[in-house]
Amino acid sequence: MSLHALPGPQDIHRSQLPNGVTILARPNLNSPSVVIHGYLEAGSLFDPSEKLGLAQFTSLALMRGSQRHSFQQIYDLLESTGASLGVSGATHTTGFSGRSLAEDLPLLLDLLKQVLRFPTFPAEHVERLRAQILTGLAIRAQDTGDMASLTFDEIVYQGHPYSRPDDGFPETVQAIQRDDLLAFHHKHYGPQGMLISIVGAVPPETAIEQVAALFGDWSNPSQSPQVDLPALEPLPHTVSRRLYIPQKAQADLVIGAAGPPRRSPDFLPALLGNNILGQFGMMGRIGERLREQAGLSYYASSSLGGGPGPGPWDVSAGVNPADLDQAIDLILDEIRRFTSQPVSEQELSDCQSNFTGSLPLSMESNAGVAYALLNMERYQLGMDYYLTYADRINAITRQQILDAAQRYLDVDRLAIVAAGELEESHE
Repeated sequence: MSLHALPGPQDIHRSQLPNGVTILARPNLNSPSVVIHGYLEAGSLFDPSEKLGLAQFTSLALMRGSQRHSFQQIYDLLESTGASLGVSGATHTTGFSGRSLAEDLPLLLDLLKQVLRFPTFPAEHVERLRAQILTGLAIRAQDTGDMASLTFDEIVYQGHPYSRPDDGFPETVQAIQRDDLLAFHHKHYGPQGMLISIVGAVPPETAIEQVAALFGDWSNPSQSPQVDLPALEPLPHTVSRRLYIPQKAQADLVIGAAGPPRRSPDFLPALLGNNILGQFGMMGRIGERLREQAGLSYYASSSLGGGPGPGPWDVSAGVNPADLDQAIDLILDEIRRFTSQPVSEQELSDCQSNFTGSLPLSMESNAGVAYALLNMERYQLGMDYYLTYADRINAITRQQILDAAQRYLDVDRLAIVAAGELEESHE
C-alpha cells in the first residue's frame, strides 16, 4: 500500500451538522460494499450505581423494535439485503456498526435512525434480554479470567467510574425496569457528540447527504453533557487479592496498574513498550520468560488500554494453581527489568518495523479504515495522523519507553489479582 493509499486530508471528507453530529466519509470504489462505524456519548458513566448495567441494557434493547419496525421486521430487512447492524454499550459510549452493499446504504442508515431515535423497548423483549444478561453474569461469576479482571479494576480504580463493570451485577440488572430504559434513552441519546464514519463504494458527498437527511433534524434539549472523569490517584502500595472459584484447573492472573490516556504524550511510547513487554512474536518478554523458558503458563501476555481516561496496563497469564507464586515472581521480575533499563536497540527496531508494517494491513478493509477514522476524530489526532504515523513511531526512543514504563508500572504499587481454586484473600 502506498502512502497515498492511507487515509488523509486528501480523501477524508468531514462534515459537522448544526445539531452536533459529525460525519467522516472516505470512498473506496474497489469494493462493492460500505461500512459504517460510530457512537453516541451514552455510556455506563451515566449509570446510577443501583442500576449499573443500564446503558448496556438500553443499547441491547434498541434493535428489539422501533416505532416503524418490529423486531422481526428489522432483521428481515437486514437479512433480505445481506446487511448487518449492531449496537452495543461501553463505558463512555454506545457504539454502532453495520455493513451493506453500497446501493443498500439508505436502508442501513434508515434502520440506524429508527433504532437510535425511535426505539420502543417491547416489554417481552426487555424480559428476554434481562434473562440473557443475567445468564451472562452467572457465567462471568464462574470465569476465572473475567473475575480476575473485574477485581483488578475494582482495586486500581477504587472510587473512580472505571471501577464499575459496564454490564453491572445481578442485583442491579434485576432492578432495571422498562421505564428506566425509556428514561435513559430520553436523557442521554441525542445528536450532540454523535460521530459516524462511512467507508466504501459511495461518493462521500452522497454519504454525508444521506446522514444529514436522517439525523440533521434530531434534537434533544434534555441530552446530558459529557461526564468529566475525576483524577485517578495511583495505588499507594501493592495490593494482592486471590479469589476462590472452585473446580477450576487453571488460575488466571492479572498484574498491573492504570496506564496513560490515549491523548497522553506517553501513549505511543507505552504502546511500543507494551509490545516488547508482552505482545511481539510469541508474546514478548513475558511470553518468553513464562512459557518458553519456565513452561509455567497456558498463555501470558501484556495489554495496554488507552481511551479517554487512564486505561489499564497489565500482564495476564493462565497458570496451574500450584505454579501461581512462581509465575507472579517471574512477572514482577520482568516488570522490574522493564522499568529499570531501556529496551534494546534491536527490540525497538523490530517493534517499530512491526507497527509501521502492520498499519497498511489494518487499512485493507473498509471496516479497518472506518474504525481508524473514528479514532482519529475521537482523540483529535489530526487528519494527517496516518500519513505521519510511521514518522511518529520511528521517532520514539528507548528513553521515552523507559520513562513511560517508570511513570505507570511501579513494581511497588501494582494490583496483583488471581482467581481459581485458590485460598481466598482480602488484603
